[in-house]
Amino acid sequence: MSKMIFMTQADIPRQYYNLAADLPFSLDPPLHPGTGQPITPADLAAIFPMALIEQEMSSQREIPIPEEILEIYALYRPTPLIRASELEKLLGTPARIYFKYEGASPVGSHKPNTAIAQAYYNKKEGTKRLVTETGAGQWGSSLAFACQKFGMECKVFMVRVSFDQKPYRKAMMMVYGATVLASPSPTTNAGRQILAQDPHSPGSLGIAISEAVEEAAGRDDTKYALGSVLNHVLLHQTIIGQETKRQLEMAGEKADVVIGCHGGGSNFGGLAFPFVRDKINGAKIDIVAVEPLSCPTLTRGKLEYDFGDTIGMTPLIRMYTLGHQFMPPGIHAGGLRYHGASPLVSKLLEHGLIRAEALPQNDIFKGAVMFAQAEGIIPAPESAHAVELAIREAVKAKEEGKAKVIVFNLSGHGLLDMQAYQDFCDGKLEQEPEITLDRSVAKAS
Repeated sequence: MSKMIFMTQADIPRQYYNLAADLPFSLDPPLHPGTGQPITPADLAAIFPMALIEQEMSSQREIPIPEEILEIYALYRPTPLIRASELEKLLGTPARIYFKYEGASPVGSHKPNTAIAQAYYNKKEGTKRLVTETGAGQWGSSLAFACQKFGMECKVFMVRVSFDQKPYRKAMMMVYGATVLASPSPTTNAGRQILAQDPHSPGSLGIAISEAVEEAAGRDDTKYALGSVLNHVLLHQTIIGQETKRQLEMAGEKADVVIGCHGGGSNFGGLAFPFVRDKINGAKIDIVAVEPLSCPTLTRGKLEYDFGDTIGMTPLIRMYTLGHQFMPPGIHAGGLRYHGASPLVSKLLEHGLIRAEALPQNDIFKGAVMFAQAEGIIPAPESAHAVELAIREAVKAKEEGKAKVIVFNLSGHGLLDMQAYQDFCDGKLEQEPEITLDRSVAKAS
């Protein structure tokens, strides 16, 4: 048995996989926030470069990856697929558990896969400066890294609660040359509006998106970069699932269960979409998105058109949403504190191609500690959701006496999240309050 399954750099995928080309149903168009009509490329040109707009709307199955992007991917790709054999022994399960380790990237997460691509396409079209939001800081540090590689300025609005919880994420962004502000900030109209309502607002990804979009729209030299949700972002992340499928083939395995944590969708979609294609073509695969119980977008959200940001500046997209003004509790998995979901992921859930589960914070830290003690890697709190569900699926396989193959995305390490682990080990980690929603609960058909 090989513990780690490596590919050579010659095996890095040469194209992104566009799931939209293989869907047996049509996608719902994003709508203009002012007119309510389907959005046009010209409507998006103020904040995105045309190459990314074309990818957002593309129905082409494979989109070639430029050599300049592949050269930077080669700093860390392909990432290893690792057999969690020690965890298997600890659980006494007949299941075979594999994890794709995206924490091997320079910034310790999967986010550079799209950050590098977005910086490249912006640079080619003359953009001097990129502005974005970040929750826990994995996306912000990735975009800062990518901007440094292409000689661009980077400004990041970091959600206030994570800005305070994770100071070294901010330091990482600054090392890569970025300017970092806590959101809501007094530097934008959106930020000032939120602070007027609540001077002590913990912030949210929706608020930070509002601030970043406002700044990008107001400067000719600046574009906006998004770390999740949109089609082109998930497109770039599909190199994860493409590599994973190839590595499983090298190991002589086929996945029975595929798991990814879910906030906006880039982590989950990056691993899952190549497997969804197999499921569409008849493969029997259980594909699961796992989210925080305190921000249960897929499990308790309503499927409807909603804004991607809090203020209401972005296009309206049809997605599972808790409402664009929903304020999630300040859990440590800051990257999953988002009110909405990718329209692609939402469509898959609507049509029963995937399912979703929500887990409480203390449970996911228990699973993360068990995993760390068995495999040695301390997961980011976001990835810990996938870890805990993989453990539950392995226990279920033991109870059923089935030797399933379970694959999950370990999308980042937790070495800059140690305050959360300290709180857990000291018994100070609070359980999330019960979420009450003033809306009906949407279910997958």
